[in-house]
Amino acid sequence: MSDGFNIAVVGATGAVGELIIELLEQRNFPIKHIFPVASAYSAGKVILIKGKPVTILDIAEFDFSQIQLAFFSAGKAVSAQYVPHAEAAGCLIIDNTSQFRYEQDIPLVIPEVNPQTINLQSRRIIANPNCSTIQMLVALKPLHDAAKITRIDVATYQAVSGLGKRAVSELAKQTGELLNGLPATVEVFPQQIAFNAIPQVDQFEDNGYTREEMKMVWETKKILGDSIEINPTAVRIPVLYGHSAVISIETQNQLSREQAIALLTQAPGVAVKDDPRNGLYPTPFMDGANQDQVWVGRIRADLTRPNGLNLWVVADNVRKGGALNSVQIAELLIDQLSKSPGECIAG
Repeated sequence: MSDGFNIAVVGATGAVGELIIELLEQRNFPIKHIFPVASAYSAGKVILIKGKPVTILDIAEFDFSQIQLAFFSAGKAVSAQYVPHAEAAGCLIIDNTSQFRYEQDIPLVIPEVNPQTINLQSRRIIANPNCSTIQMLVALKPLHDAAKITRIDVATYQAVSGLGKRAVSELAKQTGELLNGLPATVEVFPQQIAFNAIPQVDQFEDNGYTREEMKMVWETKKILGDSIEINPTAVRIPVLYGHSAVISIETQNQLSREQAIALLTQAPGVAVKDDPRNGLYPTPFMDGANQDQVWVGRIRADLTRPNGLNLWVVADNVRKGGALNSVQIAELLIDQLSKSPGECIAG
């Protein structure tokens, strides 16, 4: 389709949806027309696409048969209701929610990690992993290929933007209230987030782990294999953008700090910043925010295990953890289509 694709961005008024539109333009994706789609609440509003005003369309009335590719980033419930309609209309879907991640016949894709799992012959849905899973596995894939990871202990320190625009606003509001001697208004978070840390991201499961923590377990096993043991903890911290993770791995074969740095330096999508004696290590907001790369630093041997290695990993949770990963998946699809002229993106 040399003249470009008709594309729907569902959740176009959300942080990830807005960034998907921006990245499609920046990366010169072959676009014929972009349809911004959202709920009735946002329908009728006007946004700028390529400098031109475009009206937000109501998803309840949207005809998916007119498009070839749809990005869904409006929440699990919206995907559950409308992705089947889009798939039945012949549309190819990249879903940013957890709705389809664990279905066996739907690929769960990180382009730097498992691009080979994309298959246009299977269902027309590709799932985007959780933002924390994405940044962790982009950093760990080269180490896994070289030494075979058998265990991962990970603690994530997650920015408030992972909970959406209302969460960003609540952090700003609480900060202002507390600095002015007022009590913090708590509406979005389970407790005050300003000047605090909350060891709960998403709801608790019956096993005592939160759903966010279990997502990292389920998704890592689907992407890298069931043999890896994962022990996760997820914490929300008062940072606007950029998730952080302390990751300890155990490998089948020994891997030195120097070998790990060499592998990570050459890995796609990874940037290494590791000179701690001179104060050089990545931080989530100053290095991760608004950047495409996953940053890695504080790389060091584990003091307790001969085949252990510790890393500090940061990335923009909205950009690489959501919008960019989705657009990269779309780029892989276009590349597949160019190599298979007989394959049609539309049903």
